[in-house]
Amino acid sequence: MYTGKTKNLGVIGYPIKHSLSPVIQNAAIAKAGLDYTYIAMPIAPEDLKVAVEGLKAINFSGFNVTIPHKLAIMQYLDEIDDTAKFIGAVNTVKIDNGKLYGYNTDVIGFINPLLKEGFDLKDKTAVILGAGGASRAIICGLIKHGVKRIVIGVRNQAKGAKLAEGFADLVSIEAFEWHDETFVSWLMKADLLVNTTPLGMFPNVDNMPPVDWDKVNKNAFVYDIIYTPAETRFLQEAKKRGHKILNGERMLAEQGAASLRYWTGADVDVDIMVKTLREYLATNK
Repeated sequence: MYTGKTKNLGVIGYPIKHSLSPVIQNAAIAKAGLDYTYIAMPIAPEDLKVAVEGLKAINFSGFNVTIPHKLAIMQYLDEIDDTAKFIGAVNTVKIDNGKLYGYNTDVIGFINPLLKEGFDLKDKTAVILGAGGASRAIICGLIKHGVKRIVIGVRNQAKGAKLAEGFADLVSIEAFEWHDETFVSWLMKADLLVNTTPLGMFPNVDNMPPVDWDKVNKNAFVYDIIYTPAETRFLQEAKKRGHKILNGERMLAEQGAASLRYWTGADVDVDIMVKTLREYLATNK
């Protein structure tokens, strides 16, 4: 039951009606017995400043930030934690005593599912497909957990090279066009292969990054951060060849749970978030 004591949380973005964060966050809130509610709020870029001031004025406890605000939000915050600074983007804002604190939980979201699968990242070679917004947080997480080498495969080599340049002092990292022979040779050595592109996401389920599966290390762990569909064509091809696979549903849940912990300090049941997400997707195709 919502009362005058119920605390408010939400997610801002534009557009935002597609967001499943309210579905999984409210499930976790209910399971934990917290007196909070979580809503989606469409905020156009030109309205971001006044929206942030408004959320602060009406005593929201915090909010998530998604496209296109993850970078722009930073100018309106009082403090930003080191991980978010390193990534260069904020996806979680906590409001406490009139001050706004920025965090990024995408690293936790990506890494925790791998750790729960028992995958040890230390001294491994990771191959990442794509150099978009998600890639930077993923690279940060890989570095933090001791990956030895990162190889980026991209359509636009210049874009990949620019991304790699930002991490060159921290890890052995290179970017190649994904048909480049050198990139293909790294596929043979990959311990972890990650798709960060939208190729294969619903409704374009027949799409897939141009990977020559005959050249992929037979023991590579294959991770696709897409969760609609649950098994992309990319994961289906990997599964057929005996690779251990992981999709993005737990990544979404883990990053959401980390945000909820920042706001409430409560223990969060990630499994209920994953279960709720699966049930929602199954009945809302």
